[in-house]
Amino acid sequence: MFRMLLSLSSMLGCLGVVLGAFGAHFLKQKISLESLAVFEVGVRYQMYHVFAIFVSAWGFAQFQDQLFGYAAWLFVVGILLFSGSLYLIALFGLRYLGIITPIGGLCFVVGWICLMFGFFKNN
Repeated sequence: MFRMLLSLSSMLGCLGVVLGAFGAHFLKQKISLESLAVFEVGVRYQMYHVFAIFVSAWGFAQFQDQLFGYAAWLFVVGILLFSGSLYLIALFGLRYLGIITPIGGLCFVVGWICLMFGFFKNN
């Protein structure tokens, strides 16, 4: 699972950089400033949680504790739901997807809690 999580976080990091550049260089002239700000929040949280996946993968490899695996997968799901919904809202105006965004945020929070307990448990 360690290598798979590292590969996944690397792919999501690459995608985050590409989406950030896309927003800065292309979308700036195509969508409203409000929508661009929403898009940028999605990119920012995606990049934060790419590093959280790396840390979770390291914790899993170091301690062989499933809490780190849960954290990593919660961060992945959080990126898909939180950032993904923000991208769709910004690009296509699908405001009804805003109901999904907090679920992704909750995945982030629970992921951080799993990470915290994983480190406390293995201290």
